[in-house]
Amino acid sequence: MTDVLWLNLCSPLCLAFLLGIVARVIKSELALPRDLYTALSIYLLLALGLKGGVELSHTTLQAFIKPALATIALGCITPISAYWFLRRFGGFSVADAAGMAAHYGSVSAVTFVAAQQFVAAVQQPAEGFMPTLLTLLEIPGIQIALFLGVIFSTKEGLSGTAAEAKGSGEPQPRPLREVLHEVLTARSMILLVGGLIAGFCMGEVGFQPVRPFFEDLFKGALTLFLLEMGLAAGSRLQDLRQAGLALLGLGTFLPILHGALGVALGAWSGLSIGGTTVLATMAASASYIAAPPAVRMTLPQANPTYYLTAALAITFPFNLLFGIPLYLSMAKYLCQ
Repeated sequence: MTDVLWLNLCSPLCLAFLLGIVARVIKSELALPRDLYTALSIYLLLALGLKGGVELSHTTLQAFIKPALATIALGCITPISAYWFLRRFGGFSVADAAGMAAHYGSVSAVTFVAAQQFVAAVQQPAEGFMPTLLTLLEIPGIQIALFLGVIFSTKEGLSGTAAEAKGSGEPQPRPLREVLHEVLTARSMILLVGGLIAGFCMGEVGFQPVRPFFEDLFKGALTLFLLEMGLAAGSRLQDLRQAGLALLGLGTFLPILHGALGVALGAWSGLSIGGTTVLATMAASASYIAAPPAVRMTLPQANPTYYLTAALAITFPFNLLFGIPLYLSMAKYLCQ
């Protein structure tokens, strides 16, 4: 475990992320242009979808069905458990708990890619169809959490809080149907699903001409992207004081809980050690790209400081630095 943890901490991905945090702590002027960040995110998501689609094209339904069912189960369980723990032990309001649960039910694509790179580095590669599971996990996690927020906010009369915000210029909650459309047509979803379909259609032969661009450059682009993530996380460190110890504790407990659940379901579904580790990492991660706009539209009374700090400044660094090696150790124990 110690050797694996050290290998992870010394990887280019973690070192780039830590460099970004240090740059913000010492108040450096280092910053990536916004257009470069957007271009990198588009490249990474499309490459992820294409490679997943190519692998899915020669995967049998028998090998895929149980992991798919396990993933859907995780997408239903993780937002509910996150909401319950945040309400029960964190003392958060309905809106804040539901907002954070949407982030923990969704998936961090960057954490997912980091897990894939890590298991490959330790000679435990994951199944090629893992990006398909990423897409399956993305949708129910957000929607179930938002549904909980809307239902319980109405029961407790919190919808009146949103109504009061109308006069103050705050964004108003929108119907779930509109939010679902926003989630399904978001950049990340279009690139992942579209890339999966394109990769599936082109197959291994069709992918060969573009393989150097989407594979050889992938790790370098991801390293640069994690530098930006480090800068973003470092800029939110000061919010930890306002968030409090409850959020800090739950921001590290929930990943371990959901990661352990992901390991159990991954082992049950017959995934390899690497695949189980990646599935556990997906379950343990918290989205900071797809979930924030959805929460902002549906639950405008939820405090962004809580859900952004939890996802980006607590859970993301924990998973990147310590969580992935932990889930690998769990997977080795259960999958033997």
